[in-house]
This record gives sequence, structure tokens and C-alpha cells, in this order.
Amino acid sequence: MSDAPFNVRFWGVRGSMPAATASHVGVGGNTSCVEMRCGDRVLVFDAGTGAHPAGKALRAEGIRNLDLFFSHCHYDHILGLPFFSPVYDPAGRIRLWAGHFLDDMTCEEMVSQFMGPPFFPVGPTCMKALIEYRDFSAGDTLEIGDGIDIATVRLNHPGGAVAYRVNYQGRSICYATDTEHIGKVLDPALLAFIDNADIVIYDATYTDEELPHFLGYGHSTWQHGANLCAAANVGKYVIFHHRLEHDDDTLNQIEAAARKAFPGSVLAREGLCVDAG
Repeated sequence: MSDAPFNVRFWGVRGSMPAATASHVGVGGNTSCVEMRCGDRVLVFDAGTGAHPAGKALRAEGIRNLDLFFSHCHYDHILGLPFFSPVYDPAGRIRLWAGHFLDDMTCEEMVSQFMGPPFFPVGPTCMKALIEYRDFSAGDTLEIGDGIDIATVRLNHPGGAVAYRVNYQGRSICYATDTEHIGKVLDPALLAFIDNADIVIYDATYTDEELPHFLGYGHSTWQHGANLCAAANVGKYVIFHHRLEHDDDTLNQIEAAARKAFPGSVLAREGLCVDAG
């Protein structure tokens, strides 16, 4: 196994909308944004409000070449894109990837519609970096060079969503957020997708007790995530996409319970960095 870095850092860990109260600051209040390092390559997954601090840090580090992958285009996963400073670097080269669509929309059309009237004052032409739009279909394998291949699978979420499995030098990290499980059944396709992964980042918006009140919303529970990871022989399970109503105390209790159910569990917090392998 190579000693090349392969890790994830969390810049935004919440779902639906950001939280800006004192009772949420410990875990963090920004919405979904995860940075991954594969050797010298930088991958970013989703551009929620966490994309703002992520972009500042990457720009300060001098990172100008990166790939940004959308799980889907609900606001909590794209709201930070116009505030992601690397897109304004004239020397930058950024590839934007999307494959969750259930219609004929393209990644470029999605960005253009979002960054435009009446939703935003300026369009994507304000971005000074070289922006390349990359479309794919859920189920495709993306080979992006440098020994990195990325498997994809469709998730059960209104409007469509896609999970990513990044495979790099014998290790793997899965990003599977915004999906709803049916009953207590472990989705065979998702189970196979995360099999033996080193790290799985999984949607844990609700608890098992809360879920019956939100059927059809497209989200899962920390308990189901723990069961999935145990059945798939996963190394580490990262509890992700926290509900606004879950403050720091609630989430700390969830983490403690999850560790009893699956010892490899850890709660996603802003600033957390987890190594694969």
C-alpha cells in the first residue's frame, strides 16, 4: 500500500440549511462540503455553505487545479458555489461534475440556472477560472487520472442523487449522502457499493424514531448507517448531513450510541480530518 496521502476533511456537515447558533458551533453550522486528498490531487464533494471556508483555505494554499463533484443540486449542496473563491482565480482550472439528473439537464445548465436571476445577481461568466463541465450518468465509473477511479451509484432521493466511491492505491472512500432506505432492508446495490470501504460518509439526518414523520423526504438514519457499515465490513463510518434540530448535545449523544452499535463510527464535525487505511 502506498504512503501517498488519502484522506477527507469536513468543511460543511449539516443538511437542509445552515445553523448559526451557539448550540451548534461545536459540530459546525455549514452545509455539505467535503474535501478529499488523493496524493497531490484535490477533490471536493458538494458545494454547500462549507464551500466558502474550504475555498479560502484552498486558495491560500495555492491550489488551482481541482475537481468538484455534486451529489445533487438541492440548495444545501450548491449554495456555496458562488462563494467558492478558487472559481475566481484566473489561473485556476476546475472541473465540475454532475450525474444525478433524472431529465436531460446538464451540469452547465444547472449552474447557469442557479447563478442567475431571480436567484442570483450575476451569472457563471463572472468566474475567472477555466471551468470545465463534466456530465455522466449514475452507474458510470469516472477515471480522472493519477491512479484515481470513481465508481458511482444512484441514491433514493427526490429529484435524484448520486453516491461516489473513490478508489486510490488499494484504498477507498465512499460519499453517500441524501438517500432514504425502505423499511429495515439494507439496499443490496448500496451494500455492494460500499463493500470493504475504508471510510463511508453516510446520510444520518434522522434517528429511527424520527424517520416515520419524514417518509419521502429522501434521508436516512444513523442507525441504518451503522447497520450498513457493519454488514459491508467498512472500516470507519462517518455520521453526516446533520439535521438542523440536532444541536451539539444531541449529536454527541448520537455519536456515543453509534460507537456502541458500530465501533468504527465517528461524527462529522467541521475541521475533522480522517485518513483512509
